[in-house]
Amino acid sequence: MAELKNHPLLFEMLRSFTTLAATLNLSRAVEQLGSTRQTVRRHISTLEEIKNERLFIVDDRQYHLTEAGRHALQEAQDLQERGLAWLNNEAGHMDGLYHIAKSEKNDWYFHLQQHSLEKLWADQSKLLRAGIQAWAAACGEITHDAFAPVRDYLMVFRRASVGWVCSGVGSKSSYASWYGQRWEYSAIGREVPLLPGGQSHAAQLHQPFEEVRASGGVRFDHIHTRMDRGENGGPEPISFKRLLMGCRYPDGSFALASLVVRSHGLTIHGVSQSHIERMPSDLIMDHLTPDVILGAGDST
Repeated sequence: MAELKNHPLLFEMLRSFTTLAATLNLSRAVEQLGSTRQTVRRHISTLEEIKNERLFIVDDRQYHLTEAGRHALQEAQDLQERGLAWLNNEAGHMDGLYHIAKSEKNDWYFHLQQHSLEKLWADQSKLLRAGIQAWAAACGEITHDAFAPVRDYLMVFRRASVGWVCSGVGSKSSYASWYGQRWEYSAIGREVPLLPGGQSHAAQLHQPFEEVRASGGVRFDHIHTRMDRGENGGPEPISFKRLLMGCRYPDGSFALASLVVRSHGLTIHGVSQSHIERMPSDLIMDHLTPDVILGAGDST
């Protein structure tokens, strides 16, 4: 009965949960929410009743997330982000494929258009075509020799209890050349929100990553956004194509491989070519080729 009765309150309950999780202090959470102590306590109690697990423990009036609370936090944050994006007409589907058009007051923006996989075969990037060929030849095994031609261009992620964590960065990857060698080395083992893109970009990664984890398949996106460049650089426009591949580590656990190619050859609903070309042309990666071309039929 509690589940049905409280569906209309879900968004407010999620806000109470994520705000209290961020502050771990009831008074500060109430202040940020513009709510009351009784309301926040009721929201948390209702969520715990519905989920049948404790989200917080309180020790000497100090709140601490339980293990179940830590597991639930990223999904709660994602639900809030997607709900707000939907209400603001920032996210939806175009012909059944995911689309995001998000912007904030600090001149940050994020535009994404998911594309069908068939468009890979006509794409000008040999690297992207080699990536999906490698994935198929390796049957998704991330350590398989078939990935050798593109391994240095990959960024690999693992799903942990705290969320998505970077487990590998190729020395020739877009991440390495955009942020620099020091950040390339520093990324290993970091949670996605702690990478240079921060929470704003991490929130946009969760839905595509979870989709690929659920399907174990492949996803192809075109993205135009702003990201800090280099170790001390400010935000700059970046346009890229991204191939996400569901893979496996040797122990059988899930690995997500991301192959990113910076490009002006994007198609994103509502984004003009002039905006896409705000990224300097010397950053384009379409000309890059894998170390070994897979498949004798590729004559382009």
